[in-house]
Amino acid sequence: MTNWLPDLSSGSGPLYQRLADSIESDIDKGVIDAGAKLPPQRDLAYDIGTTVGTIGRAYQLLRERGLVSGEVGRGTYVLGQRAEAPKPDLELGLQGTRPIDAPSGKLRFDSTAAPDVGQGAVIADILARTAQEHPHDISSYTRDFPERWYEAGSRWLSRNSFRPSLDSIVPTLGTHAAVMAAIAALTMPGDYVVFEHLTYSQIARSAGLIGRRTALVSADEDGIDPDDFERVCAQKHPKVMFLMPTAKNPTLVTLSAERRQAIARIAREYNVALIEDDLYGELTDDPTPLLAEYAPERTIVAGGLSKSVAAGVRGGWLSCPPAYRHRIRVAHKMMTGGLPFLLAEVGTRLVISGQAGEIRKRCIAEIQARLAIVRDVLKGFDFKARDNVPFVWLTLPDPWLSGTFKNACLAQGVLIDDEDEFKAGRSGQVFHGVRFGVSQPRQSRDVAGGVAVIRRLLDEGRAGYDSFS
Repeated sequence: MTNWLPDLSSGSGPLYQRLADSIESDIDKGVIDAGAKLPPQRDLAYDIGTTVGTIGRAYQLLRERGLVSGEVGRGTYVLGQRAEAPKPDLELGLQGTRPIDAPSGKLRFDSTAAPDVGQGAVIADILARTAQEHPHDISSYTRDFPERWYEAGSRWLSRNSFRPSLDSIVPTLGTHAAVMAAIAALTMPGDYVVFEHLTYSQIARSAGLIGRRTALVSADEDGIDPDDFERVCAQKHPKVMFLMPTAKNPTLVTLSAERRQAIARIAREYNVALIEDDLYGELTDDPTPLLAEYAPERTIVAGGLSKSVAAGVRGGWLSCPPAYRHRIRVAHKMMTGGLPFLLAEVGTRLVISGQAGEIRKRCIAEIQARLAIVRDVLKGFDFKARDNVPFVWLTLPDPWLSGTFKNACLAQGVLIDDEDEFKAGRSGQVFHGVRFGVSQPRQSRDVAGGVAVIRRLLDEGRAGYDSFS
């Protein structure tokens, strides 16, 4: 192309980043057409007074964003418009307009809530119809739960051959509230609750606030070590263990059937209740039987809508042995103040109508597209990503430390979580890992830009980050 020069008078950051942003802006505006050849790196470097290396970094960043392709000897060309994900028969409406990024302008890689695929339009319609049909229920406290709320929970928690009965279901204000209600109902202050060293630590912290103590169990690359679980049971006499057998947060480990059987046997021997958080399992096609199938008399399964439909709905359910049901329902009310009719009804209608399932399909398609970007950009580094699951566990190369890398990403405008965020207690184990989610940025190009920051930091090592600059 001729007679084109980038506008570098605005923006912030290093020159190569401003150059890439300027080219991207001109592509969006149609100033640079799809299929156009960008100026040779040496020519553009001369025109704007910089080095060929700077131009090369800018062009590489554009490739990582999926905007251009380059071939040795032929040059760099602008790609056509990226195809949108196919829409299911259910029309979900347009994307919302509210910015999802943090108010500070940071890119949110520290959340794994369901991506925005237009579910707001569906939810708005359900909200309007619920308000019209149940004005009295909305204006009052919820005292009686209709049977359809239990039916929705049974449907949503069903996976593989696990089919919970209606008399096992407790509707809850999200999965976190479901787990905490179970812990509160089945333990007393001072009792031990077992957690892995790395897990969804918000549960361990919440349990500590109500006086429960934490017992840590070791795990290896295959998940919880049954021998160490037995040791903890013999020494600490815990009442409950919290675990995520499928696609565990943050390491993505899935327990084998053999380990699930061993854990069920040990829990039965030492009379330990098991809380199986299947929130990410709901997104997978993993065929391994749920832990509840090996120990149905003592396993509580918790799940909800936050990762696969809409976190703001706060829809959740748990399935438990019928003998636990009344205690857990009362504990849930005491700890949350009660279940709002409006949220419970919206979650129920989403599930029973089949719309939750359709939204989940679209969320999975979007997550898959974003994971493809991660796998391409981080090729060659040690990371774990699992189909359909909206986060990545990255093992850092030497000499990076988890907290230092998190701060380096923050300095570049990307929010991620270091390993300490997932430690259930004071642990001497060091994992040298970070977790980042891909579901919250508004567009795939934002994901590409954030992952490019991570890649650049990995390439540069700690020499590329100065906490005092």
